Amino acid sequence: MASRFSPNDAPSVIPIFPLPGALLLPRGKLPLNIFEPRYLVMIDDAIKSDHRLIGMIQPSGDGGTRGCKKLFNIGCAGRITTLSETDDGRYLIGLSGISRFRVVQEVEGFAPYRQAKVDWGEFVLDTKAPQEDGEDFDREAFLAIVERYFRAKSLDTDWDAFGKASEETIVNALCMICPFTEQEKQALLEAEDLSMRRNTLDTLLTIDAAGDEGSGGLQ
Repeated sequence: MASRFSPNDAPSVIPIFPLPGALLLPRGKLPLNIFEPRYLVMIDDAIKSDHRLIGMIQPSGDGGTRGCKKLFNIGCAGRITTLSETDDGRYLIGLSGISRFRVVQEVEGFAPYRQAKVDWGEFVLDTKAPQEDGEDFDREAFLAIVERYFRAKSLDTDWDAFGKASEETIVNALCMICPFTEQEKQALLEAEDLSMRRNTLDTLLTIDAAGDEGSGGLQ
């Protein structure tokens, strides 16, 4: 997947999908249910392009102009790798995370969806081999924190499969699926490397689980 993407020949302008709470990370997988007309057009245009990229980015929460919310400066581009159409005209797509990007500026055009000029230069490592968390990663202790968080939130998962996954897969999957705030998800996205992302995730899981336990969420 990543070998097909090079920052040197990557598109400088991509369609962007501002979706609150949705987080995509490099080498992550994000399923999306597309039903708004403007985003159906976006998918049609993206699959006709050579790169099939869509930039996932979160609204910053600040006010914007002309009804468009301001965006965080950093998002992550995903390639459309699966697509099916439902009987009622929706698209069910799967995005494979390729690389983060920094928004340079939004681009005006005739498309009904938003587009942005982006810079990939800060994130060349996103396209390299999967990252490792380093020798200080205590897998057993980390999974214990995860299990405590899942119990506090009354969530469930396939723990056998979870325990056998790679460090990057575990950390990135948790970042994407856990119900963190938009600001917290943005902090996870912007973490410089896997170790920093895992440390941030560890803190968020611990604080959230303790909060739920303190309020009686854990029985």
